[in-house]
Amino acid sequence: MKTAASQAEADRWLKAGKIDGYFSSGETIQLTVNESGLNQSIMKSFVDQYRTNSAAVAQIAKDNPNALQNGLLQDLSDRRSYVKEVSGSGAEPNNVLNYFYVLIAMACLYGSFWGSKEIMDIQADQTERAARINTAPIHKLKAFIAGSLAALLILFTEILILLAYLRFGLKIDFGPRAGFVVLTALLGSILGISFGAFISAVVKAGEGLKIACLIFVTMAGSFLSGMMYQNMKYIVSQHVPLLSWLNPVNLLTDAFYALYYYDNLYRFALNAGMMVLFIIVFCAGTYLIIRRRKYARL
Repeated sequence: MKTAASQAEADRWLKAGKIDGYFSSGETIQLTVNESGLNQSIMKSFVDQYRTNSAAVAQIAKDNPNALQNGLLQDLSDRRSYVKEVSGSGAEPNNVLNYFYVLIAMACLYGSFWGSKEIMDIQADQTERAARINTAPIHKLKAFIAGSLAALLILFTEILILLAYLRFGLKIDFGPRAGFVVLTALLGSILGISFGAFISAVVKAGEGLKIACLIFVTMAGSFLSGMMYQNMKYIVSQHVPLLSWLNPVNLLTDAFYALYYYDNLYRFALNAGMMVLFIIVFCAGTYLIIRRRKYARL
């Protein structure tokens, strides 16, 4: 803070851009600025608070002449905050939780390896096992569904073990809606397997490229959801909101956080609905691709 010898000098500083504004003492404090901005807003807030306190002190001193001797100014400087930040559901805000929620979402999306494997097992040009399955007297769609259900059972069991470890081992709070947390884990498992099946059906190259695609999409989705840099989730949400809704990892992360933080299920329902939509698209796309694929010889 600088002190000018006169108001004319303060005006010169202001016009030259050396200061953002200045206060003038007198019967009432005055603020002079040239333009609006953050610093000017802070200065105005200070002036408003000063005027309010001055008026309050003057009124109290007028009504009670002994107030100043009884420590009025000291009481005025003793400030207390009566506002506490809490979530709508009563849960304590905790930014660290996002890392664990992204971890669960990533684990669900890594179930895509199971879905990819099931597709490869019914594509006769991929493996010898797939060739034998195609010559067996069973429709390959039935074989795919049976294998996918078995894969889902294994993946969902693994996710439940992960949830149990985080909840009871690391004491990670998932909120009071345990049933919806399990439902979200189930949706995430189905999403992961259907996503892997779709990518494996679309990519006609070998197993190595399929796995590379699955790892890239999962890790990129995890990064954009805040796994490596928490603020990245909010940067994407602010500047590219559509990408937040197209990122399966982010949908799962948001669903878990909505169950913990919000007192209603509206935000959770939006994320769950988008996951169901993705599952339908992946399953329909996989079916349309696989059913048209024929082999000249085995």
